[in-house]
This record gives sequence, C-alpha cells and structure tokens, in this order.
Amino acid sequence: MRPTARLKPRRPERALHPWIFAGELEAVPDGVAAGDTVTVVDHRGRFFATAYCNPRSKIVLRVLSWNDEPIDAAFWRRRIGAAVETRGQLPPDAARRLVNAEGDGLPGLVVDRYAGWLVAQCSTAGVERAKDDIVAALQDVCKPRGVFERSDMPERVLEGLEQRTGLLAGEEPPDLVDISEEPARLLVDVKHGQKTGLFLDQRLNRQAVGGYAAGRRVLNCFAYSGGFSVHAGLGGAGEITSIDISEEACKLAERNMAHNGLPAGNVIAANCFDWLRSASDAGERFGLIILDPPAFARGKSSLDNAVRGYNELNLRAMKMLDEGGILVTCSCSRPVTHERFLDIVRHAARDAHRRLQVLEDRTQPPDHPVDLDAPESAYLKCLILRAW
Repeated sequence: MRPTARLKPRRPERALHPWIFAGELEAVPDGVAAGDTVTVVDHRGRFFATAYCNPRSKIVLRVLSWNDEPIDAAFWRRRIGAAVETRGQLPPDAARRLVNAEGDGLPGLVVDRYAGWLVAQCSTAGVERAKDDIVAALQDVCKPRGVFERSDMPERVLEGLEQRTGLLAGEEPPDLVDISEEPARLLVDVKHGQKTGLFLDQRLNRQAVGGYAAGRRVLNCFAYSGGFSVHAGLGGAGEITSIDISEEACKLAERNMAHNGLPAGNVIAANCFDWLRSASDAGERFGLIILDPPAFARGKSSLDNAVRGYNELNLRAMKMLDEGGILVTCSCSRPVTHERFLDIVRHAARDAHRRLQVLEDRTQPPDHPVDLDAPESAYLKCLILRAW
C-alpha cells in the first residue's frame, strides 16, 4: 500500500494543476524518499491523484495519474504509447517531440526524435527512478536505432540529482544527425548541442519565416545552429547575418547553410546585446530581423531582469528595421506570459518611435502540447510584426 499525502484546500485556479507545492500540503508522509509514488487525498480525505514525491524539491508532488492505479512498467508503456500515437505517422528523417512532460501527462520526461534516434531528458527524481521502464517502453513503442540521454539540465540539481549524458540503449548516434525540416535539411548535434540538439519548439516558426525572407537583408540573432537562417535563405533572402555567442554554434550554422546549398553569409561569434548596440548606433538597417534568445527568466525572481533584457533587444532591433521590414521576436521564458510579452514589445515600439502591425501571433507546435490546467506548459511566444 502506498503512503498517503493530504492536501490543504486548493485555490480554484490550481484545482487540477499537476504540480503540488509544499505549502499546499497538510503533511508529507514520514519516510518517503525522492521518487517514491504516493496516493494524494484532498482536505476531506477523498482520493485526489497518484503522484511521485520529492520532499527536497519546491514541487513536492507531481501528478502522474488522476486515477488510483499502479505506476509500473505497464503504466509507462501505456502512457508513452498514447503520446507517440498523437504525433501520427512521421517521415523516417523527421524530427519531432514525442513526449512533452506535463503536456503529455508525464512530468519530468521529455523525449525528442531525430530521424532514427531518440534523445531523452529525465529532469525529476520520479522519472529517474522509472528510467529502465521508460527506456524499455520507448524501445517497444518507437523501435529506434538508439536512445541517448541528455539529462544535463539545471533542473536536476534542484531535484538532488547529478547531471547525466550517454547512451541508454541501442546504437550511439553520430556526431551530427541529418534531419528533414521541410524545405530545409539540418545537421543536429544531439550529444553536445543545446537542449536535446535542436529547438524543436521553433520548427513551424522557422518554416513560417521563410515566407517573409525573399529579397530582404536578414539579421538572425541568437542564431545557434542557423535554423532560421537556413529557412530565410531557402526563402530567397538577399543577404544573411547570423550572430551567436558560441563559436561552435557558428561553425555548425555555417555547415547547415552549406548543407542546403546556401552561402554562409556573415556568421559572427559575438554577444548579441553588444552587437545590436554597436550595429544600431552605426545605423545598420535590415529588412528582416529575428530575435530568438534563450530563456531570460526561469522564475519570478529573475522576471524584472528578463523584462529589461527583452525590452532592450526589441528596442535595438526596431531601430534597425526598414520601413515595411519584418521583426520576428520570441520568448521562451515561462514566467513571461503572452500578455506580458505583448506589453514589452508594445513599450519597446513606443520607445523606438515605430508603428508595428501584428501579422502572426504564434506559439509552439502540436508536438509540444499544453496541459490546460498547467499554464506554464504554454511557454513559447513568437510574434511576426511588420513596420509601417
């Protein structure tokens, strides 16, 4: 019989949120270790959910099921199978997210597919405990060439876990996996690149940008491995400048441009804030500017600094935008809501004395589903704007 954790009355807006914080609990049962599964009852003692527990984490409980059921190998096989099925039939060389943590009812687990390989991130003690069952389920459901682990995210430290990378099953992936992101082909470093190798949440947004690029002078800031630059080039851009602070990322961006038969353009290893400041002061102008920075805020404590950072980036970019030019501006910071991001961009436009039309208000693709009761899972904002 599982240990039982009892809830305090929950606020209505958090009634079915899958994260349960320490302050929402009457008590955690004695002797529960990190990763143990517990039964959760409400403040009246009625069954509420089945969750795994980590007493040392701020998020003490994460709901795995709203039913009273065993969390065993069959559970992981069933839940992973359901997530993969929603992605439908995929081309053999495609890249997609197959498991999106809370969005697929599997908190702490992310699995991305790159052609024949799977890359898994296990960010919580509960998922770490079940890793063998998870890998077996992935092999059974997906029949991959190999499963590679990229559990090297900072969230593991908060869970009391060491960061880990390495082969979990099957063949080790090559140094660069060649994937299709129509009409582009991209080389992805799944073993050492950022996240699991590529920011798959921007897949459809990269494709959309290609439709605005024809004949324009393009600036891609925080370019990483050049995905937006490749799509802009295939869309007919006249000239492309790609900026990223990582020299290794810049080298891969150059390779990706060549891989698609495109000239590399200007690929510059530099701090994007510094480069934008110098370029805007020098009067540089572009017809299409892409801002896709890393998350500036991971929690509420860093929100003010994040707002200042987004404001400066957008202000500088807007000053360099041609009349009729296109600005693609993104935020993946979870604490920065959609409404807050719109407000930041609006204020930056006023400070830059620019008028902007919203052409597209985009978000993450369907393979990154959102749990309606967990608004944090709807994190990606992507605005496509035109100066007028």
